[in-house]
Amino acid sequence: MMWSLVVPLKPLAVAKSRLAPAAGTVRPGLALAFAQDTVAAALACAQVWSVTVVTDDPLAAAELAALGARIVPDAPAAGLNAALAYGGHLIRSATPDAAVAALNADLPALRPLELSAVLNSATRASGRAFLADAAAIGTTLLTAPPGHDLAPAFGGASRARHRASGAREITLRGVDSVRQDVDTPADLRVALALGVGPRTADVAAGLLITD
Repeated sequence: MMWSLVVPLKPLAVAKSRLAPAAGTVRPGLALAFAQDTVAAALACAQVWSVTVVTDDPLAAAELAALGARIVPDAPAAGLNAALAYGGHLIRSATPDAAVAALNADLPALRPLELSAVLNSATRASGRAFLADAAAIGTTLLTAPPGHDLAPAFGGASRARHRASGAREITLRGVDSVRQDVDTPADLRVALALGVGPRTADVAAGLLITD
């Protein structure tokens, strides 16, 4: 099964605010680098047919389009889950039988082969499936095969919400790069240890990463 991914991205000026103590004035550039490395890795995954980024940020739109992503504006302007649902709706408006997945934009260590393993596991599920984040509280990936609504419930303790909604939890080992989203300096330190993509590495070089 080939998957059409939806990636949401806030305007860079307000993205990743919890990284401000560590990143300072380069925080918007770091948020963009996360998204670039995430999208580049996703597009290099054999199971990914397309990546649609939902964003109103013009710089991010231009940079991610240059990588091969489809860019759509955040027409609902009603938060993360509305943006994801909207992106999924647009994909299925054009391709009703598309397999759709929501992916976080802050996975700078993402490995195509690890994403492939997660998507293969999702393909074997009978319905929606999700992958919990490294903290086992949130969600980094939610999948919906043909005939199933995406029904995203990201944010905060989304692992419990997605499980309660009937989505199957993917429990693979060895897919740390798909779990390691970055919200805090501690998260960034772990991602750097895993090995981030080139854009994140460039922006993060020289930063003092502390808790």
